[in-house]
Amino acid sequence: MHSFPSDTNVRLSAAQLSKLAEYVALCDSLCKVPKRASMVHSLIEAYSLLDQMKIVKPKVASMEEMASFHTDAYLQHLQKVSEEGDDDHPESVEYGLGYDCPATEGIFDYAAAVGGATITAAQCLLDGKCKVAINWPGGWHHAKKDEASGFCYLNDAVLGILRLRQKFDRILYIDLDLHHGDGVEDAFSFTSKVMTVSLHKFSPGFFPGTGDVTDVGLGKGRYYSVNVPIQDGIQDEKYYQICETVLKEVYAAFNPDAVVLQLGADTIAGDPMCSFNMTPEGVGKCLKYVLQWQLATLILGGGGYNLANTARCWTYLTGVILGRTLSSEIPDHEFFTEYGPDYVLEITPSCRPDRNEPQRIQEILNSIKGELSTPSQPCWFRGRLMASWSFQRGL
Repeated sequence: MHSFPSDTNVRLSAAQLSKLAEYVALCDSLCKVPKRASMVHSLIEAYSLLDQMKIVKPKVASMEEMASFHTDAYLQHLQKVSEEGDDDHPESVEYGLGYDCPATEGIFDYAAAVGGATITAAQCLLDGKCKVAINWPGGWHHAKKDEASGFCYLNDAVLGILRLRQKFDRILYIDLDLHHGDGVEDAFSFTSKVMTVSLHKFSPGFFPGTGDVTDVGLGKGRYYSVNVPIQDGIQDEKYYQICETVLKEVYAAFNPDAVVLQLGADTIAGDPMCSFNMTPEGVGKCLKYVLQWQLATLILGGGGYNLANTARCWTYLTGVILGRTLSSEIPDHEFFTEYGPDYVLEITPSCRPDRNEPQRIQEILNSIKGELSTPSQPCWFRGRLMASWSFQRGL
């Protein structure tokens, strides 16, 4: 979609809208989610939410900024194949390019734009221009420092965190995408300054195959990675109970100065991944829980391959951030026909069974509690842990 810090009562000029349109058009070029950015932006605009936010022109990330995480060799190769549109370069396999990350013409420009938008949003938080900054086309959390992965060519989430670290000492990264945020976790697995929390599907053969509850970080970063493996069919109430339980204890223990929240929409019912059975309202409750901390918060998108439902979800969440209740009826706009046959904002869960057994969920949460309270943790970390993690609401 676009990058903008959340603000209220700020009218958009024609020039600002033009700059926003340029970014949206470039994001539309990603072959895995064609036109998704335009659909998201158009629906947000149709609900008259844009005039309640300040739109900031996203800068394009420089080579130096991208190299704060990615290797020079990877960036140079990505730029080369992007200029040539060469999807069969013999070295591309080494850099993860091909199959799920094809080296299409212009892909480097796309990656630099999205990375730059997330950096721009982070800078707005650093400068105190807003409390919440959003880049819905961002959140590409799988890319490694020298490798594209899982539709992700550049790890903009990592770049955003690195920018936030220029001011904020402790950053909490929360990943609510269907897939494990492996690229972000790997990037910060050796540090105690960035804590990563990921709720995701974990099942044999499911990408990326990492993120078991026993994956807790390494070296100085040991126990600063929290993974919550979840099975198919989970719905809003149980998901929120898990999310709230984990985040309450992580927040009390880690005491973050800023938050990066990835809200991939591939958890939503109707997504082609056919895994979780969530609705935007359920994700919205998790978002509200994070926002009540009143910390500088960077919001990113991520997965979401049912384009209409992704637009529904991120529009609803934008309304949550702004404190707006949105009409059920989809307003008339450019992509109106994509929302048939019901033409409403709400998404109805399917009838698929929930494969998450209460006993297993409790075991996972108890394991996480044990990891956070390990004697090897610094005293300030151990001493702030709270009481029981058992559920009181009927899991």
